[in-house]
Formats: sequence, C-alpha cells, structure tokens
Amino acid sequence: MEEILRVDNLKKTFTLSKKQQKLQHTNEKTKVAVNGLSFVAYKGEVYGLLGPNGAGKTTTLRIISTLIKADEGDAFVKNISVKNEPEKIRKSIGFLTSELKLEDFFTPSYLFDYFAKLHDVDEQTTIKRKKELFEKFGINNFQEVKIGDLSTGMKQKVSLAISIVHDPDFIIFDEPTNGLDVITAKTVTDFLLHLKEEGKTIIISTHIFSLVEKICDRVGIIFDGKMICEDSLSNLTKEMSLEDKFFELYHKVGNHHE
Repeated sequence: MEEILRVDNLKKTFTLSKKQQKLQHTNEKTKVAVNGLSFVAYKGEVYGLLGPNGAGKTTTLRIISTLIKADEGDAFVKNISVKNEPEKIRKSIGFLTSELKLEDFFTPSYLFDYFAKLHDVDEQTTIKRKKELFEKFGINNFQEVKIGDLSTGMKQKVSLAISIVHDPDFIIFDEPTNGLDVITAKTVTDFLLHLKEEGKTIIISTHIFSLVEKICDRVGIIFDGKMICEDSLSNLTKEMSLEDKFFELYHKVGNHHE
C-alpha cells in the first residue's frame, strides 16, 4: 500500500493564559496538546482521528496542514516534510475546518475564483470545477448572495467547495459536520463517501461515532494527545460498537475529563 501521510512523533505544548487556566480548572501554565503522536495513512483510505474535546485532534491536523508548527517531530505528505517544505504541502492538500470563516462581504462565486487563483488553477478548469461543485452542493441559486446572508448549512457547503477547488488527492477534514443540521450533515457525509470512491486519501477528526462507522477504513483513538488504540474499523467493531469500545478505553486509561 502506498503511504500518503506519515506522522512521526509529533509533540506540541501551548502556554495557557490565566483565563484558559480557569476554564480548564488547572494551575498548570502549559498544556501538552499532542504528546509523541505517530500514525500512517495510505492511498485511498479514510483515516478517522477519534477523541473527546481537548484530545489533540485539531492541533494534530493543524500541524499536518502547516497552520502551526510542532515543537518536536514531523509529518510527511507524499514524503514532503511539513516542517521543511510547508509551501509545497499547502499546494498539494485540501483542508476544511468548522472554524473556517469566510468573509461575509463576498459571494461564493467570487471566493471560489479567488481561491482557485491562489492555487494556480487555470480559468477553464475553475469554470468547470465551479459548475460541478456548485451543482453538487446546491450552491447555484446562492452563488451571488453575500456569505453573511447565507444559512450556516450553506456556508459550510461553500467552505467545502472552496477547500477542494484545486482537486487535491489528500484532504483533511476537521469536524466537518460539527454544528450542522441533519440534512446538511448528510450532504457532507455523502460527499466524503464520493471523494473516497474517487480514490482520495482523507484524514477526518470527529467525536461523532456514526460518521466514523459510515466512512472510515481505519481509526486512531487519542486521549490527552496520545494514541491509545489504532486499528481497522472492522477489527475495532468486531465484538462491540465503536462507541462501547471508545468508552471501554476511556475508562481504562482513567481519562475522566474532557
């Protein structure tokens, strides 16, 4: 199997503000968000990072997508180092987070063209991609409406289209269905399955068990920035549901906080 992503002993520590210390009920001045994390994802598979809030999922994905730097370790996308060649990584991946905020003043059509130019997509390809993706997500009737006037669900669909404007082979989704209504969440899930059928490699972080069970080939369960368990979905759910397996591990590790 061809290795697309290799995460190698990542570590990331953050300094906590007084407010964060209070919110997290701690006197510690630092938090280790990712603690020696390693895993591999292969071509054409959907790899799910599953864990409670604060487990280090988002931090890991931000390091892989070059948004933040690891304190230690590295990650490689098709053997390109995240640490040493971040520009190359950015050109070759798609990244969607529920926190992606599109500028309210612009329209979906304008933003799609703008991001296509950023990714050096030629005009003909941009027109073709826009037609395909806007039809798929039902954006056509809203393509000239300002982002600020769109529903939450429609904003997420626009974000999804923009994140894959350059048709990347490797795509990172951080909590892609977070806060969405059931109909929009299904649209996103169906699209993930469509990308999987196209042979894309996808890394997805979530805490929604049903989403993992529907689309993931392999799963890594992380608590407190550490990989606790990693296996194929079929092996993990052989004797019990994914949810039951997760909580069995959760209690075994003695991790009773989020």
